[in-house]
Amino acid sequence: MIRVLVVDDDYRVAELHARYVAAVDGFTVVGTARSAAEAVAADRELSPDLVLLDQYLPDRLGTELLPQLTGDVLMVTAAADTAQVRAALGGGAVGYLIKPFDAAALTDRLTGYARFRAQLAADRTVDQEQVDRALRALHGTDRGGRPRRPRATPTGELVADAVRRAPGTVTAGELAVRLGISRPTAQRYLADLAADGTVRVELRYGAAGRPEHLYSWNGGPPGGPAGGPAPR
Repeated sequence: MIRVLVVDDDYRVAELHARYVAAVDGFTVVGTARSAAEAVAADRELSPDLVLLDQYLPDRLGTELLPQLTGDVLMVTAAADTAQVRAALGGGAVGYLIKPFDAAALTDRLTGYARFRAQLAADRTVDQEQVDRALRALHGTDRGGRPRRPRATPTGELVADAVRRAPGTVTAGELAVRLGISRPTAQRYLADLAADGTVRVELRYGAAGRPEHLYSWNGGPPGGPAGGPAPR
């Protein structure tokens, strides 16, 4: 499991982002913090793998914390000016996500980060192609550096077509059973389809409060064989 610390001065936003993270396979939230001081203390105590870090904290800017945090950092902030983006990326942040965003956008960044970690996990020497491949995984680009096209593979076509043909919403688990693939694989393709606007994502909360992602077709050509208009 990739252990995540969520840092945001608004507790409601922190809780929302924590729910988004907890819904992604392979990730768990180990804590939240609402100030720079709390973030540094939590980082030292919990040793998270990844920190979701807001820029505007009540006591310091998030970018000022980058040298003090032991985990990788994904900036999650409303700060949209280029100077702050440069400061964050130049300071070592692995990504930058501008608020507001939906669960699919964060899921996309997290799955890319998970692939990035997996490709650089072993303590070994790598060549340039392996470094490039890890960076493409992190930033969600294919071999040519172009945006990912989730339906460009046979599995991607199957996933897209299954969502298009579904009579209503579908979960990653239901889709995995239907297609005979793993749930993380289904979720990865669904996140890609959500990121490019092909499918819609909504959250359903169960009795335990854990959100479930529901996917439905949002339009465009089918992911698989043609079959008439998308069902509603």
